[in-house]
Amino acid sequence: MDADDHLIKYESFLYNDTATLTYDTLRFGEFEDFPETSEPVWILGKEYNALTEKDEILSDVTSRLWFTYRKNFPPIGGTGPTSDTGWGCMLRCGQMVLGEALMCRHLSRDWRWVKGKKQREEYISILNAFIDKKDSYYSIHQIAQMGVGEGKPIGQWYGPNTVAQVLKKLAVFDTWSRLVVHVAMDNTVVIEEIKRLCMPWLDGACAEPEGAGELNGCLEGACALADEETALWKPLVLLIPLRLGLSDINEAYIETLKQCFMLPQSLGVIGGKPNSAHYFIGYVGEELIYLDPHTTQPAVEPCEDAQVQDETYHCQHPPCRMHICELDPSIAAGFFCRTEDEFDDWCMRIRRLSCKRGGLPMFELVDSQPSHMVIVDTLNLTPDFSDSDRLERFFDSEDEEFEILSL
Repeated sequence: MDADDHLIKYESFLYNDTATLTYDTLRFGEFEDFPETSEPVWILGKEYNALTEKDEILSDVTSRLWFTYRKNFPPIGGTGPTSDTGWGCMLRCGQMVLGEALMCRHLSRDWRWVKGKKQREEYISILNAFIDKKDSYYSIHQIAQMGVGEGKPIGQWYGPNTVAQVLKKLAVFDTWSRLVVHVAMDNTVVIEEIKRLCMPWLDGACAEPEGAGELNGCLEGACALADEETALWKPLVLLIPLRLGLSDINEAYIETLKQCFMLPQSLGVIGGKPNSAHYFIGYVGEELIYLDPHTTQPAVEPCEDAQVQDETYHCQHPPCRMHICELDPSIAAGFFCRTEDEFDDWCMRIRRLSCKRGGLPMFELVDSQPSHMVIVDTLNLTPDFSDSDRLERFFDSEDEEFEILSL
């Protein structure tokens, strides 16, 4: 066994220990309660008062899908890992941000989860898309195996950009949700590019990938959306990988980052502290509010009636918080636009933010592709593993800085 093997085993031990402690504290209620403060609380585009709306805050947080480490699931690839403890935190954060998009897509942002209540068919279909088995659209199995095409062996940590690229490729096969997942590179969002993707009728690019309906372990049933709903605009999940500093976040970006959580299209941010990925869903004062995937829970099997024991997929304690200055500078911000009007509204709000004083824009919004940017085939909706070399030029180095643990 070489030094790298010892390092991996030691890191896995550290993660397992942390996960066990987290799970125990979850049971014994030792999490810090939400602060009594007059400052506004923002959760994914919604504002709350911590003094008068604490129950509403906790209900909102609990209703988000919470994906954590799992153990004892079928081996990835048939012979691979049966647990993602120690390496899957960013993959789970990717699941959470996409899960939020699917909730907005099929249930609306205002939908609330109630413990023990029989759930809607759409909710069950969403949850089944993330169950830890090979034929679920966005399972740990699918993400890990698709990541191989991005140069990430199964069991290796991901950075925010890598998981964004993988989710983009997997979404092509989700014919129920019919999402466009667009990853904006080079800190630039190109409006023309997005509109061509979300309105494929402009160029006749409406073909579905081969075998698209075979995943998720079930047929698309009565809750499948009619084709007409996505004929004019395919709902957009916009992921923007960003680097907001070198080793620490540049304080000039802090106010702009906060503003992102105030947008009604917000899906939150995936990133974390150095070496530890989290899913950030809002902020209060100078603290970020997040869901932490570092809890190892047993894998869940769907029941015979396709219902899912879903209590472990919702965080039922006060959310975690950390000072915004502790944030690792490598992040990916997410936004969801169900309609063209929502995207146009998002563009208007981003342009207003860029004109405000007190913070630097985190990315550039342009009408058409600048001449200095690499031209890619934006209408190629089939998974193409050849683009991994292009992505290595910048973000792979960030992923390594973000992922490698120091002892």
